[in-house]
Amino acid sequence: MRRVPALSFAVMLLVGTDTFLVAPLLPALSARFGVPPTRAGWMVSAYAIGYCLTALVAGPLSDQLDRRRVLLAGMAVFCVTTAATGLAWSFASMLALRLATGVAAAVAAPQIWAAIAQVMPGRRIVPAMATATAGLTIAQLLGVPAGSLLAVRSTSDPFVVVGAGAALVAVALWRWFPAVPPSSPGGARTGLGSQYVALARTPRAAGRFGAYFVFQVGNFAVLSFAASWFARDFHLDQAGIATAMIVLGAGNTLGALVGPRIVRRAGQGRTLLAGSVCYVLVYATVAAVPTRWAGVGLLAGAFTVGGVLFPVMMNLLQSLTTSARGTVSALASVLMYAGSTLAGIIGGPLLAALPSFWGVSLLALGTTLVALGLWAASDCLRSEPAAG
Repeated sequence: MRRVPALSFAVMLLVGTDTFLVAPLLPALSARFGVPPTRAGWMVSAYAIGYCLTALVAGPLSDQLDRRRVLLAGMAVFCVTTAATGLAWSFASMLALRLATGVAAAVAAPQIWAAIAQVMPGRRIVPAMATATAGLTIAQLLGVPAGSLLAVRSTSDPFVVVGAGAALVAVALWRWFPAVPPSSPGGARTGLGSQYVALARTPRAAGRFGAYFVFQVGNFAVLSFAASWFARDFHLDQAGIATAMIVLGAGNTLGALVGPRIVRRAGQGRTLLAGSVCYVLVYATVAAVPTRWAGVGLLAGAFTVGGVLFPVMMNLLQSLTTSARGTVSALASVLMYAGSTLAGIIGGPLLAALPSFWGVSLLALGTTLVALGLWAASDCLRSEPAAG
């Protein structure tokens, strides 16, 4: 079991890098395929569509299979489709390959969260999830800038390199990742719909998933529109914005790294409550700061809190069940994408409607308070909430 956190980190680092890779390359990819910016966004959306639609099916199916095999299959396809993306010969082929990569990522990534909850000892679950979370945050912090640098010679290079890295990780998974058989007694098989119905009927499930979704709306609103605020009100150029976003990513990574120690000392419930209070304080004041770096500093603090809380939230969701953890992981992923989509829809008008960052920060403040209420109502503010 010692290798599970490291392997989980590697999987999430590569999946995270691939997820975030296309957005900064859109101008170059638009020129490569001769498409206008209004259509280029589909190269990002195709991946998200493939991921969400597949996750809803792959999650319940994986609960009836050995997760190691599902993870290996997903990573094997992921490395091929990612590398092949670098060889795309047209806009249509690019969309098809991004869709296929999203499908593969949706098969592989949720297995990490489910397998950690299933194979790791109880006291090591949150630290292992924090290690996997660090893979995602480091992908945003270092992986994406590295991909942009690789694209200087050719926009094909980042995809080929990530695909090659995924192939190496797939080999490591085959060699060292343990078998993770189904948790249901006798490997009983149930229909996809019945697994979601059973999960919905689990005590406290609606409150916890609702809290997670509401939290992600505010979280992604801040993440999506912080750069626009920096550019509009503080006149940061692209280099300044990139530096500011790296600082925010560093805060997120720091939180993921120190989070397990905080949780071990304070417990999950107190950590969640204290983190939510920190969010409230930041979002109630950040729009009033007089300088750009004060704003960056406060948001970096919020992102540090996010790095601490994300593994706690995932563990709270996984603790709802012992037999449908793939379903839980898949649903959490879909809710995260849904939250980011809703944030993109309402965050822009709010940023434009109110001065400074007030529109977005008040949205994040409100979602934090609503999420905190839902966490409390679903028995999550104790140190060790009982499983469903």
